[in-house]
Amino acid sequence: MTDITPVETGAESGESFQKRILKKYLRDAREALVWKVEDLSEREARWPRVPSGNNLAGLVKHMANVEAGYLGTILGRPWPTPAELVPEDLIETDPQADFYLTTDETLPGMIDLYRRVWTFTEENIDALPLDTRATVPWWRDNSDTTLFRLIVHTLEDLSRHAGHADILREQHDGAVGLSKNNSNVPDLDEGGETYVDKLKAIANRYA
Repeated sequence: MTDITPVETGAESGESFQKRILKKYLRDAREALVWKVEDLSEREARWPRVPSGNNLAGLVKHMANVEAGYLGTILGRPWPTPAELVPEDLIETDPQADFYLTTDETLPGMIDLYRRVWTFTEENIDALPLDTRATVPWWRDNSDTTLFRLIVHTLEDLSRHAGHADILREQHDGAVGLSKNNSNVPDLDEGGETYVDKLKAIANRYA
């Protein structure tokens, strides 16, 4: 059984509808992540903007590896050119290996890889039932799982890092928003600085 109750939407079957919705949210989150980095220079995209070293290009690389793993390898459908991904034995010696681009990698190349991974993982989602069984060896609880949970897990990870990208990009040049065509941020006629001052004044009342 899948983890959500199948529904009927017109002539579309319950599982087909569920897959369509899940893929929509995956696509929206992917695009939100990529557009925050694709117009930057190599240096700007790689630059660590917080003490943890988080950087925009590294977030793209991380998610390319996450998606290819959870929605590929774990399902018995590994990425066809594994040399493009970070090998597991490297993670053992460099736990952050999938969070930064090496000097042999380029930002356009990493974005291209991630977009190809999108196609690959969506083909896997289309090909398998949502209740397809899978095992994630490194999960401490309930390592036996389903395709449905793997999609939700990936979406959670992706959305979290898309949020990281929002903040990192705003730190760089002030660019904010949900997507290129819809910022989802109100037009602050007073100006951003005035709005921030307003929030600071409220916070300072609790100093």
